[in-house]
This record gives sequence, structure tokens and C-alpha cells, in this order.
Amino acid sequence: MSKHDSTPKFPNSYLGNNSLDYDSSIWMERNQKKTTILCLQYLYDERLDILEKPDILKDEPSFILDLGCGTGFSTEILLESGFRVVGVDVLDDMISKVKNKKNHMKNQNNLELILADINFIPLRRSSINHAISISAYNFITHKAESIREKTKIANNTAKYLYTLLKPNGRIIIEFYPKDDNELDIFSSSFKTNGFTGFVVKQNPNQKSGQTFLLLKKRLLYISQ
Repeated sequence: MSKHDSTPKFPNSYLGNNSLDYDSSIWMERNQKKTTILCLQYLYDERLDILEKPDILKDEPSFILDLGCGTGFSTEILLESGFRVVGVDVLDDMISKVKNKKNHMKNQNNLELILADINFIPLRRSSINHAISISAYNFITHKAESIREKTKIANNTAKYLYTLLKPNGRIIIEFYPKDDNELDIFSSSFKTNGFTGFVVKQNPNQKSGQTFLLLKKRLLYISQ
């Protein structure tokens, strides 16, 4: 998939030969790894520490979910950073390529790969420290045919992720909302389902540009 394909269509843009093009793209690899490093910086952002009860992240290895791990560009960075990683993707064409690379990855024994829908990940409640998602999260609503349906999916997913995270767990999501309305749907879904946080846009004047959600699990929220 060329870097000029600015509007990928899910899932077709990531199947068959398209998945091979994605995995072999030097530009894509460089961009995804650079973005993952930035997401890790946001994970430790001091502004999240002042929300709810302050908690400085410990140095001990943490379980982190790589949501929509694709072919593993982000996964490699997380492993190299010392995390125990659970890579999750719904497309076998993508995650199978991570499996092929695993033996060549640093700290490979700290990696588990799961082929699953984001709302049906076979993990225990409160078992994950943190989660990140690189350029994949807005695809969870790709089947939605209305604003109402998109909002429902976003809310259900945020509520589910809340149950997976340990107390003070954090989520960093990088995605490309189509407009302010779509951005509001995703950010509101977290704020109404147990998270506090804020939005960071790389270019504040570009409504559909690269956007980050920095989120932290609220301690006093009761999950339904």
C-alpha cells in the first residue's frame, strides 16, 4: 500500500497483496515506529499524573496491549522498550506476518499474539497495565451505517477496555478522525465510560489530521 493512499478502506486495504505491500513499505515501517515511540512518550506524560490520583509509572515490566498491531512495527518498539506485549489484530493477513517475524524480535518471549476482535479479547478482567493503538482504532466502527450506531460501538469498546485495565491503567490512541464530530464520538466514549484524559493534535488547524487520545482509567467509576 503506497503512502499516497491517504484513505485506506478497512479491511480490503490490509488483505492479500495489500498486506504484503504494507509490511514491505519502508515508509510505513518508519512512520509506524516513529509514532509508537511518540505514543510511549505520551504514556509517561506528566499531565496524566495530575489526573485522578497521581501515580508515577513503575520501572518494572508492564503488560501492554498493542491494539490493531498489524504486521508488528509497533510491537517491535514495545518489546525493545521492555514491555510484555499482547498484540491483537482482527485480520489474519496482518497478524500472521508478526508471527513470522517473532523469532527475530528482541525479547520475543515477552510477546503473545491474539487473533481477535477488540471487544472479544480472551483476557481476564484487570489483567493489563496499559494499551496503545496506532492508526487502527477508528476502524472499529467501519461497519456502522449511522452516527447512532458508531456511537454505540465506540461506547461498548471503551467500556470493555475499561474492564481489561488494571487500576490507573492508561491508553494512548493515535488515529485520524474524519472530522470534529468523529473525534468527539471517540473521545466522549472514553470520558463517559470510566476514563479521564485529553486530546493532542499534531496540527491543531487540521481537523482530520493525526490525533492522539491520552487516557487514564478513573478509580471511582463503576463499570456496568
